[in-house]
This record gives sequence, structure tokens and C-alpha cells, in this order.
Amino acid sequence: MKKLAILLSAFCILQINLAAKTITVYHTGDVHGWYSARPAKWDKENSTRMIGGFAALSSLVKREKNPYILLDSGDMFQGTPEGNLTRGMATVTLMNQLNYSAALVGNHEYDYGEDNLKVLISSSAFPWLGGNVYLKDAGKPVDYLKPYIIVEKAGKKIAVIGIAGRHTKTTTLPRFVEHLDFRSETAEAARWTGEVKKLNPDAIVILAHVGFDAGLIGQKTDISTWTFAVQEMNDGTPAIAKAAAGANVVLGGHNHTGLMKGYQDKQSGSLLAESYSELTDVGKIDLEFDDSSGKFTGAGAELIALWTDITGEDPEVIKTIKGFNATTEKAMEVALGSSEADLVYNPEGLDSPIGNWMTDAMRRQSGADMAFQNTSGIRSELKKGAIKMRDIYQVMPFENTAVKLKMTGEQLRKLLSDNFRNGRARMQLSGLTVKFKLSTEGKPAGLTLEKDGRAISSADEFTVVTNNYLTTGGSGGRAFTEGKDMQDTMLPVRDLLIKEIKENSPVKMPVMGRYIKLD
Repeated sequence: MKKLAILLSAFCILQINLAAKTITVYHTGDVHGWYSARPAKWDKENSTRMIGGFAALSSLVKREKNPYILLDSGDMFQGTPEGNLTRGMATVTLMNQLNYSAALVGNHEYDYGEDNLKVLISSSAFPWLGGNVYLKDAGKPVDYLKPYIIVEKAGKKIAVIGIAGRHTKTTTLPRFVEHLDFRSETAEAARWTGEVKKLNPDAIVILAHVGFDAGLIGQKTDISTWTFAVQEMNDGTPAIAKAAAGANVVLGGHNHTGLMKGYQDKQSGSLLAESYSELTDVGKIDLEFDDSSGKFTGAGAELIALWTDITGEDPEVIKTIKGFNATTEKAMEVALGSSEADLVYNPEGLDSPIGNWMTDAMRRQSGADMAFQNTSGIRSELKKGAIKMRDIYQVMPFENTAVKLKMTGEQLRKLLSDNFRNGRARMQLSGLTVKFKLSTEGKPAGLTLEKDGRAISSADEFTVVTNNYLTTGGSGGRAFTEGKDMQDTMLPVRDLLIKEIKENSPVKMPVMGRYIKLD
């Protein structure tokens, strides 16, 4: 009898090893609170077709024949009413329900402060990673994040390392993370890869809240056959892969990029992949192992669109989401007014209708001479027709407050110069006109600022309103720190927008022509 039990045990182990030829990693990132399916309005051919959400993802992975794990690269909840009003707890509940194996801390996980993040972590059935997050004074890692974990699946040990973005010190409210040191992504990735290799894992996966830049931000594309210049491989996930010798897969985030088939980096040997944003898609990465030796042989990636007519939707997950919706729906359905026009993005960030309207509203409601808003902080558009509270939460999901200060013409010129990159404006504005030429590198070769048709001199002084993310050192806000008489009104920017709609409905197309490119 004992001999039979041993034989059966050996047979089971053999079966597990045979089953482990392929282990699938399902990867999400930059979900930003988009829990439910919605019409793909951005897709002209499928504008009414439903896409995305955790119910679709759950339905998809439940049909997976290979052993699988779920991983996330950060920025999980900030961006929708359900995410914001639950301060991320709705995300944790859903990720627990889908049985995630690990998640990386993103910059927006700190948006409600470190204490709120610790509550989310303590409520999670999965570990949170961040191997390069240290306490400045003590010089030691924070105690609420792990540098790596080992996931055992179907007889294989998969090491998962987490690397937060150094940008976090300025891409969340800086005062929330001023006591933290976000160390070099490449150096810490190399360090922890070296550590986990001592444990002889069968494969090593790195989660990174940085991405493959190379002009791909916010795009979904197939780069699997592209050739990149050396400088394009010297930062982001390519640099991490190069530094972390032995990492098999690097899964990026933050840039909202979707790599349709991943990218096999010949120099490092790593597969690089990113899974777009807002849970419209999921990355599927297959880790392949040799049948006889069990050794890792390679990985492949594909980006899967979560069309609900293909994936189906898990009814239990829909039930969970409805519970969150019930607590927010009443507040979000409040009618504020209407719009006569579609206020959309300009892909180049120049004269964006939504940006122009938002800064006009900030300027009028605050009584300032000028207003500025970082382009990346505007997270949705306003469509023609009724405007509800939900629409404004989606345009401005962040809890930023309006700050007034005085700035000189020279400081304004510096601000705008700092926020030109590759011919794109990273700052939306109201109350002035910017005339510019571009150098061959896409930088402004000269800026002329005008107000009410008159050129602004270096010594001229103006009252400016912007958000507290920028005035406390957020990306692109360096020039604001040089202003004077700074006063935080403690009024949420979102409240200014709501007041503007109530007082000036219907919303009209704002005046354009604020950025003028000269020949």
C-alpha cells in the first residue's frame, strides 16, 4: 500500500511537470479605476461595441487552459469615481476576487497619502512590490512593500521583482512622498535580480512602473520587428532589462503604451511587454519550458482586447462592481448643465479644446490673470450634450486644489519652455498667447508671450492660478516654485469646473489660437 502511494505521488509530480510546459502570465497596468465595460467610442468601427473591465478579464482567464498568474504594474485606481471615492478599496476587492499574485506600487497609489496605501495593502490578499522604495532618513526599505516574491505554479518557481518609477517623487503630490527615496530603477533591478538568481527560480519577471518610451506613449502598436537607435534603449524598460542580466520578462507601465506582440530585446535577451491602459486590454505572456529538462526556453506576448462579446463577463464580478456603483451612482448622476460642442484633446497638446475650456474656467472662477493646467492631468473629454457630475470626475479625477501666485514674464517664459517636448505642449493655458518656433530637435527656438495683443516683458507681473500638484514640484512645475505670494485656496480644481458649468451653461467652444507656430 505504501509503495502504491509513493508511485501515485511520483505520477502526480510527473503530471505537474508535464503540465508546466507553458505557464501564462496575464498582465494589467494603468487600470486607473476603469472597472466596468463601456462602449469603445474612440474606435470608429466599433464605437458602440462594449470593451474592458474586470468582469471581462475574469471570464477570459477562467477559460485559460494553461496554469496562469495575474500581475499588475501599478496605477490601479485613480481616475474614476468608483476608484477615487473608495480610495482604491474597490480595486483591491476586485483584484482579490480575481486572485492576483502580486501588484507593483505605481505613483498614483500614493495620491491619498502613504497611510491610505498601507490600508489598501493590509486589505490585499496579494503582496505589493517596490524593491527600490526606501526611507530617506533611515536608508532602509519601506516595510509595506516587498522587493520580490516567488510564485509557485504547476511545479515551477516564478520570481517576480517590483521596481517603482523614480518619477513618483513628482508624479504624485510631492509632499506625500518627500520622506521617501525612489532609487535607481536599473541599479535596484540589477541588485534584486542577482538576489533572486541565488534561489534558482525557473523564470524571472520584473514589474516596472516605467515604460518603453521611444515616442510610443499612449499608443497601441506592434513594434516586434522594429529596430531602435541606441539612445532609445538607454532608459525605461530596455535599460532595466539590460541592467538586470538574467531577467526573462520585463512588464512595463506608466506610459499607457500597448505593445501588441511585445518586443524581444536581443541585447538583454528579455521580452519587453506593456498592456495599454484603463483595462481595455490585457497582456498575455506565455513562459515556455522544455518538456524533458524543464528549463525555460523563451516567452511570447500578445495584447488581447477585452471585447465583451468575445470574452463574456463573469456574473460574480459584475455583482461586485454593482455594489460599488450603487454607492457612487446617485452622486455621479447629478446633472450640472450641457455643452454645445465636443471638447476634445489635441494630440499635440496645442490648442486643446478641453484644455482651453478647463483653464478658462480656472481663470474666471479664481479671478486670476492667467491659468495653467498640466496636459497629462486632464483625463477625459467633454462631449456635446448633457454634462453630469461623473463627466467632471473623469475630466479631473485628482484631488488637486487651486493655488494662486504671482509670476513674472521671465518666469512664465521659463515655465512654457520647460513644457515643450518634441513639438508637444505639456501645459494648457488661459489668458495669454504663445508664439513659437521649433528647432530641429522639437524644442522651442524662441518664445514670444502676449497678453491682450501686447508683448509681455520679462519684468511684467501677473496673478496666476494652477493646481497644487504643479506648485509643489510636480512634473513641469519647476518655474511655479519661483513665484511669490503663493496661496493655496484649498478649493478643489474640480469644484471650480463644476461652478463654471452651473454658471455658464451651455458650455461653448472656447477661443482657440493660444499656441501659434511661426514659420
